Amino acid sequence: MIKIGIISDTHSVFDDKLKHFLDPVDTIWHAGDIGDIETADLINAFKPLVAVYGNIDDFTVRSTYRNAVTAFESEGARVIMTHIGGYPGRYEASFREKIAAYRPTIVVTGHSHILKVMWDKQMGHLHINPGAAGINGFHRVRTAVRLTIDNGIPSDLEVGQWDR
Repeated sequence: MIKIGIISDTHSVFDDKLKHFLDPVDTIWHAGDIGDIETADLINAFKPLVAVYGNIDDFTVRSTYRNAVTAFESEGARVIMTHIGGYPGRYEASFREKIAAYRPTIVVTGHSHILKVMWDKQMGHLHINPGAAGINGFHRVRTAVRLTIDNGIPSDLEVGQWDR
């Protein structure tokens, strides 16, 4: 069993509110727009980090987190993560092809700054966009997600939210 924290769009913010919410997790998945390598290093020093780069991330972040799409396994769950990928019924074409080929249990996207957790009936996976954990952007509420994965099954999903 593993406890996962899922964040996106931190835009160089990793503060005490976010740390407090993520403290019980074993690892953090970041769906892009980290902000800078220093923020990535802060997160990784706090908890092990699996991340993809986003559209605002610079060369250093992009060279450290090379793939815009990352597919991996965690505690038996197949995961695919990207920054700009869309959502069920409206995935970008190339991302939809990767989902179809990899057949993940969990799909994680970012970019929209809008929290969205839903079951994709057509493609058969849990879709998670954790919204925006940072303070930059149009969102009014900062959000993050944490969940447990046990034998490939995600459960106990919780949402943290804070005023911007």
